[in-house]
Amino acid sequence: MSVREWTYAIVVVSFALYIGIAIWAKAKTTKDFYVAGGDVSPLANGMATAADWMSAASFLGMAGIIAFAGYDGSVYLMGWTGGYVLLALLLAPYLRKFGKFTVPDFIGDRYYSQSARIVAVFCAIFVSFTYVAGQMRGVGIVFSRFLEVPVTTGVLIGMAIVFFYAVLGGMKGITYTQVAQYCVLIFAYLVPAIFISLMVTGNPIPQLGFGGQDLASGEWLLDKLDGLHQQLGFAAYTEGSKGMLDMFCITAALMVGTAGLPHVIIRFYTVPKVRDARISVGWALLFISILYTTAPAVAVFARTNLIQEVEGRAYAEDVDAAETVPAWFKTWEGTDLIAWRDKNNDGRVQYRAGAPFLGKPAFVEGTGDNGERLVANEKTDNANELYVDRDIMVLANPEIAKLPAWVIGLVAAGALAAALSTAAGLLLVVSSAISHDLLKRALRPNITEKGELLAARVSAAVAVGIAGVLGIYPPDYVAAVVAFAFGLAASSFFPAIIMGIFSRRMNKQGAVTGMVCGIVFTASYIIYFKFIDSGPGSQDRWWWGISPEGIGAVGMLLNFAVALTISKLTPPPPQHVQDMVDSIRIPAASRKEG
Repeated sequence: MSVREWTYAIVVVSFALYIGIAIWAKAKTTKDFYVAGGDVSPLANGMATAADWMSAASFLGMAGIIAFAGYDGSVYLMGWTGGYVLLALLLAPYLRKFGKFTVPDFIGDRYYSQSARIVAVFCAIFVSFTYVAGQMRGVGIVFSRFLEVPVTTGVLIGMAIVFFYAVLGGMKGITYTQVAQYCVLIFAYLVPAIFISLMVTGNPIPQLGFGGQDLASGEWLLDKLDGLHQQLGFAAYTEGSKGMLDMFCITAALMVGTAGLPHVIIRFYTVPKVRDARISVGWALLFISILYTTAPAVAVFARTNLIQEVEGRAYAEDVDAAETVPAWFKTWEGTDLIAWRDKNNDGRVQYRAGAPFLGKPAFVEGTGDNGERLVANEKTDNANELYVDRDIMVLANPEIAKLPAWVIGLVAAGALAAALSTAAGLLLVVSSAISHDLLKRALRPNITEKGELLAARVSAAVAVGIAGVLGIYPPDYVAAVVAFAFGLAASSFFPAIIMGIFSRRMNKQGAVTGMVCGIVFTASYIIYFKFIDSGPGSQDRWWWGISPEGIGAVGMLLNFAVALTISKLTPPPPQHVQDMVDSIRIPAASRKEG
């Protein structure tokens, strides 16, 4: 069977499984739709949380960014895993003890204000749509390459699948679907990693293999990659180029952003007891660590193989086969995610440091002298001729390593599972924010449960449509888009939730002002430096050298500072709210003794 046939077979079987689970777990009540009835076991919830968490950014984007950024890419590993420690210690048990459906529920009740609830609804929707853009882009990339359809068509297929099991099953359907999706995605990630680790280093454990010796040369693999990098004009792979403050801010933004993401927080409400929420986080961290400790190995294998398989190879087919670029190179060209322009007209691919094109390649009609696709936005003052979209590295890795066709199809199915599982969780956040927090708790408090469930499904359907548009026109690479979402969550939700749990004095005026200031500042900075002043030299104008991916840490500090200042200048919360804070944080026995 060909790669395409294997991909079709594995994807169809996995999609049939997801749809079957959604039908079996159809939501019948609003509690089913929002929190899966509140009776999910900690093990299943941990697995579902891991799938919800390990999005296209984890499956595709993280290893891709590490493959290109080297040491600098470690911020994603540290930030995204460290955030779960914050969740386990600071948020999970307290939010579960509060016992409501959503984050805006907590914000609205804790800060005794409909204004606070509506601001939280806006933040949840804004963060979720920013995040979901990366997931839908990942879906489009997978379908574009392996089912040989345009990216737009791939996104539309993904929308149809998510629409079915998110709108029909709600959180109950999504939870049990995500258990299956975790199994698919982790198997799909580990199988090629183990294969390649054995082929390259002889070690079946990827986490150890990428720190071992290359069988072909006898060199330590990382030393070999450093050498290849330096020969081509790149910085050593194991050395970083980011400033210390920027590294710290990106890591901090990703960590606290993790603890503020609404689609992760809502998971704590799906288990029966407070103790189960803490156990769920432990299971989730274990399941997540399996993929996250494998990602650096995948990045190193992919980067090494890419350089060895492409650099200096001839593009034309009339050259000795051993000297030409492999077949997968031209296949990926058809997706517009790889581009080559023969600037020195020698017929060979020159991969050097620097950007070959002004931004992403803009293809035009016609071919060059050596058959390459023509690009309108060529950057002629650079020796680099090759553009590779970093989001394809995990998907292309099995082809680069010449693995069997069924492994390539399995990776495609795993990438789809990762993207669709997170997209479904995010869309449910949008749906519940509109139907429960905005409609039921603010605009139409007398709406029936049946009417609320219908509103939840309609808003989920609308959210799927908007998510599809964002997937077709994404603002950046998958991991970068997701990093922006984390920065927005860090600067808006995290301070309000933390102060809501641990500060009896924090009032509605401080919390609302802090959330608005934090998210407006962070969003403005990201929009300005990603879409307005994003040209050459823009990095020199970053404030304190902090990138848009890391500015959420500054937005978080601004939120804390504004909230604490305003709360000191305004009246304290009512006594019943202060008592509620004590009931959330302090065990009942301790309160009686006091």
